Amino acid sequence: MNQNQNTTTTGSGITGRKSMRKRPVFLIILLIILALTLIYLGYTYNELKKQSEIEKAELERQKTNLEDELKSIYSKYDSLKSENDTMNLKLLVEQQRIERLLKINANNVYKIRMYEKELETIRKVLRSYIYQIDSLNQANIALRTENIEVRQQLRRVEKEKEDLTQVKEELETKVEIASVINAKNITVTPLNKRSKENLKADRVEKLQTCLTLRENAIIPPGNKIVYLRIARPDDVILTSGVNLFEFEGEQIVYTASREVQYENVDVDLCIFWTNDGQLIPGNYRLNLYCDGKDIGSTTFSLK
Repeated sequence: MNQNQNTTTTGSGITGRKSMRKRPVFLIILLIILALTLIYLGYTYNELKKQSEIEKAELERQKTNLEDELKSIYSKYDSLKSENDTMNLKLLVEQQRIERLLKINANNVYKIRMYEKELETIRKVLRSYIYQIDSLNQANIALRTENIEVRQQLRRVEKEKEDLTQVKEELETKVEIASVINAKNITVTPLNKRSKENLKADRVEKLQTCLTLRENAIIPPGNKIVYLRIARPDDVILTSGVNLFEFEGEQIVYTASREVQYENVDVDLCIFWTNDGQLIPGNYRLNLYCDGKDIGSTTFSLK
C-alpha cells in the first residue's frame, strides 16, 4: 500500500513538472504574438498617420491653389469693370460670391469638392462676362468711331455753314455797298449877296454845295432825296426850322435837301442853304445822305 501511494505520488509530481514546463513556453509564445501584434499595429498606425498627413497636406495644397485662383479671378473682375453700370453690378455680385466662398474653412474632402464645383461655375461665369465685355468694348469702339466720324461730319457741316454765312454776309455787304448811290466831286462854296465866293462868316449869304451822284446800275431808278447836313465848329447842326430824316433807325436833323430824278447815270446837282446868322468862323464838316445811307462827306472853313 505504501508502495502504491509512493508510486502515485511520484506520478503526480512528474505530471506537475511537465505542466509547469509547458506554461512558460505558452507565455513566451503569447508574448511573442502580442509583441508582433503591437509592432504590426504600431507600423499600421504610423502608416495611417503618414497617409493622413499626406492627405491633409494634399487637401491644404488643393485649398491653397483654389483660394489663389479665386483671388486671381476676384482681381480679374476688378480689371473688367467699365463704364457699363449693369455689367459692373454683375461683377460686384460675383466678387461677393467669391468673398463668401473664401470665408469657408475647407478642411475636408467634401468642402474641397464644393470649392472645386463653385470654382468651376465661377470660371464659366468669368468666361461669359469676358465675352460680354469684349462684345461691349467692340460695340463701344464702333460707337466711338462712329461718333468721331459724326462729330467730324458735324464740324465739316458747321464749318461749311460758317463759310456760307461768311460768304453770305460778305455778299450782303457787297450788295449793300453796291446799293449805295455814292457822291463825288463834292464842293462847298460860301456866297455873298452878289453870289460871289466869300470866306468871311459874317459876309456869307448862302452856302452852295454841289456834287455828282454816281452811276449805279443796280439801284432802282426814280426820285431820290439827297439830304445835306452841316456841322459848325462847335458841332451845332445848321438848320432852318424842324428838318428831320431817318438814319440808322433814328430821326436826325438835316440842314437842307434836294429831290432829283435818278436814272442810273451820273447826276449833277447843287443844294443851297440860306444863312440866317448861324455861321461862325472855323472848320465845318459836311455829310450827304440818300436812301438812309451816308453817301459822301467833305470839310470847309470860314474866317
